[in-house]
Amino acid sequence: MKSSDRHINQLARIVGGSSSILYRKEDLLAYDCDGFTIHKALPKAVVFPKNTIEVSEVVRYCHEHNLPFLARGAGTGLSGGAIPLNEEVIISMVRMKRLLSVDLENRRAVVEPGFVNLKLTNSISDRGYYYAPDPSSQYCCTIGGNVAENAGGAHCLKYGVTTNHILGLEVVMPNGEVIEIGKNGIPDEPGYDLLGLITGSEGTLGIVTKITVRILKNPEAKQTVLAYFNHVSDGSQAVSDIVSAGIVPAALEMMDKVAIEGVEAAAYPVGHPKDIEAVLLIEVDGISAGIDEQIRQILDVCRNRNVKEVKVARDEAERGRWWANRKTGFGAMGAISPDYLVQDGVIPRSKLPEVLSRINQISNESGLRIANIFHAGDGNLHPLVLFDARKPGETQKALEAGSACLKVCADVGGTITGEHGVGIEKKEEMRFVFSDEEIKAQTDIREVFNPKNLLNAGKLFPAPGRCAEVKKEIKAAASS
Repeated sequence: MKSSDRHINQLARIVGGSSSILYRKEDLLAYDCDGFTIHKALPKAVVFPKNTIEVSEVVRYCHEHNLPFLARGAGTGLSGGAIPLNEEVIISMVRMKRLLSVDLENRRAVVEPGFVNLKLTNSISDRGYYYAPDPSSQYCCTIGGNVAENAGGAHCLKYGVTTNHILGLEVVMPNGEVIEIGKNGIPDEPGYDLLGLITGSEGTLGIVTKITVRILKNPEAKQTVLAYFNHVSDGSQAVSDIVSAGIVPAALEMMDKVAIEGVEAAAYPVGHPKDIEAVLLIEVDGISAGIDEQIRQILDVCRNRNVKEVKVARDEAERGRWWANRKTGFGAMGAISPDYLVQDGVIPRSKLPEVLSRINQISNESGLRIANIFHAGDGNLHPLVLFDARKPGETQKALEAGSACLKVCADVGGTITGEHGVGIEKKEEMRFVFSDEEIKAQTDIREVFNPKNLLNAGKLFPAPGRCAEVKKEIKAAASS
């Protein structure tokens, strides 16, 4: 028997038989990438454990036999974090999809990693509660994947990203050991902030198998505004003016002309005017008293910034249509371009007009259209570079344009990702914001958790820079 066959048989035994493992090439093709489709690679196998014990045993087996491995959720990640670069055994969490408990008194719930984000809100909404983190893919992305990437969403301006809603984690370490962090839903245990460290570590430190999350009471009231601007600069300045006025909207979203073209050509058009340059989608929520005053102030700000048209949603149905239009923004680009590359930079709000101008220059220089959809309130930009992979050289051109957009974000004091993660897509761009010494400090932490580097290797951090290699050579020479 071949060694690889032996591994397949043993892994199948761990997860309950041949129906819980894939290993033929034709079956593995569906797992050669995630939402970052520019790079693809086949895994050795895909296993489907049903519980923590099976995950632990699979990891222990891989650790003992030096088999690279990684965890995968719904595969909606946008930075290549679930791509098997090293012929990994993929540990798919899709069968671990239960809502284990709901504790309304303490406002928390416990879910398995394969539980779909939006399903949590749908499961508790009739009791007056919801789960706040709301990435655009919330109808299909899993909470385990959200933890790995520290996912954000449209309402993170007011409510924060995933890490602000995690109270506890059960984690399988890279050697198969199972640990619990944040016991009894108490996140602020003495010692180091391991919850914060694991959340957003992109599956390089351990595999999460149980998650305790914070749930919130439904707001008493909410109102939503749609504002159209003839100039992106006016819309951008309105964003800063709203926050400067002391208003903290639940959401403050913006789309430019190319993005509007896409969403109007896709599944949920709402009739945005074709001749406007920018649209703001603004939502406030909270207790009923004061909501109307906040809306009045927002309308005044928009009018002072030359708004062409501004309107308040008449009812929940209209509000729902506006949000459906916005949340399909990424996928909608497929209606106007054969391919697109999503970027994910963060900037200070005050730099929004300058950065959008520079992104427009990158578009002109590259010859590629760039649509901008972003969480304007917290400066989280999503430039979408539109291209045609069938044209020789255009994929590389799109990658270079995307990298240039991230460089602009770093240059104005921002960073290269706010919620999509680094994965393989942006690992070289980590040098825009970190020195070699700072990168090494982080990889040193990874080596404590993952010393054999079998778990999701080749992600998140670039290879050591030349200057770091020179320092090693000098140190070695000096010691000899």
